[in-house]
Amino acid sequence: MPSTASTARVRLDQVSNQMASSSTAPTHDVWHSTPFAPPDAIFALTAGYQQDSFDKKVNLGVGAYRDNDGKPFVLPVVRKAKQILASDDSLDHEYLPIAGLPSFVKATSKLIFGADSPAIKENRVVTIQTISGTGANHYGGAFLSRFYEPWLGKSKEEKIIYLSNPTWANHKSIFNSTGLTAADYPYYDPKTIGLDLVAFLDFLRKAPKQSVFLLHACAHNPTGVDPTRDQWKEIAQIFKEKEHFAFFDCAYQGFASGDLDNDAWAVRHFVEEAIPLLVCQSFAKNAGLYGERIGALNIVASHAGDSEGGADRIRSQLLILQRQEISNPPTFGARIVGLILSDEAMFEQWKGDIKTMAHRIIDMRKQLHELLVNKYKTPAPGPNGWEHVINQIGMFTFTGLNPDQCKAMVERGHIYMTSNGRISMAGLNEHNVEWVAECIDKAIRPYSHSESAARIVAMPAIISDTLLTTLANTFGTLAVVGIVAYQFLEINAKRLREQRDRELAASGGKGEVTPPASYEGLKAQ
Repeated sequence: MPSTASTARVRLDQVSNQMASSSTAPTHDVWHSTPFAPPDAIFALTAGYQQDSFDKKVNLGVGAYRDNDGKPFVLPVVRKAKQILASDDSLDHEYLPIAGLPSFVKATSKLIFGADSPAIKENRVVTIQTISGTGANHYGGAFLSRFYEPWLGKSKEEKIIYLSNPTWANHKSIFNSTGLTAADYPYYDPKTIGLDLVAFLDFLRKAPKQSVFLLHACAHNPTGVDPTRDQWKEIAQIFKEKEHFAFFDCAYQGFASGDLDNDAWAVRHFVEEAIPLLVCQSFAKNAGLYGERIGALNIVASHAGDSEGGADRIRSQLLILQRQEISNPPTFGARIVGLILSDEAMFEQWKGDIKTMAHRIIDMRKQLHELLVNKYKTPAPGPNGWEHVINQIGMFTFTGLNPDQCKAMVERGHIYMTSNGRISMAGLNEHNVEWVAECIDKAIRPYSHSESAARIVAMPAIISDTLLTTLANTFGTLAVVGIVAYQFLEINAKRLREQRDRELAASGGKGEVTPPASYEGLKAQ
């Protein structure tokens, strides 16, 4: 019989083997069904740009201001504010109130509505600090989903927020996450590369009463196409008649025209007309505080106080929403902006910094327009020439380029831009604007001027001067296309003849050569 020690050893080995087997056995992966999400298009463009070694590469995708050397720009007034804050030993790192830094919250509402706004004077504006404009949009959608009277008791599918077509790429995702359903309203007309006002107004009239529309307060993203003041008045009139709700997204106040009050005109007009609304603010662009994530949500109540519909009730629910989401907002960006808005001298300096950025972008619009129109004489994508480049406003321009042309810009010109034709004017500067204009010209034309000339010079002798003259007189600019197509066929026919001669020579003159059965066969040759 085996000894006790031997039996124990065998049993120990069995237990060890069992434990090893159990530890290596496959287990259910709790993340197995997690789908792979596609990368964000803008950040994917930036990644491609950073990996590109081409010396003339240009990034026109990202919505961030750059100086004339293509470098990030820290506003001088922001530098000054940071120095003041750094030398203030009384500042600590305690939690802010749930609503945000009081000095910032008070000043930011006055910035967008105006200090003399009746809504401000009557204490009808409720403001909380948010994680930039993205957070403000999120809170705005969440608050409407919970408390907008016409939506009470309705399903997500019935809670429709109408967005301009096109709009900021993140809007739909934000509102979907807050229990709303996003739908498009007509806004941009690709035929004119401008505002489709007739279709927009018609949609407003036909939309159900008390519908919610997101409006870009200024510098529409991504088109740069804004209504005029008279057009805003028409829009506001329909809002009043239909009792629609205006969800303003204001990410570019001051940055659009260089004038803070001018860029807030639409919002203030809607307040004067007593149209129910809220406003999302961001200080990423106009203060260059992209990474500090400082913004605000402002809701205008019908009256002050804590009675039904009053500002105090709205504030109480916004505080709960903030507490549930982030508990307390961050401090640093709020202190910077709060100091700038509250100090008269610094506020004036900030306005000067904003003009510096806005006017540089306006100048880039003029230079790009000049190059396309007068130097390259580039065929325009719309009926109004290249006027849209200087008529559009803010950081972005809708060029009118189609997806294939945009692809050519990226792959051949190393000009990184989105496939819808949008470019960030802030990415242009005096060092690269001519290269960008040249690439736009080449992307739009079948061939560049020099390439066309070279092809014409190299035409086969079979094309006579008489034929060239006839083509030019008859077809105008299409003559080059016809000539190039003729040359393409002639060259391929010559290749076929040479191939036939080689095959005949190889067969001693007795072989048969079968021509391609189709045009695809000709291309394959």
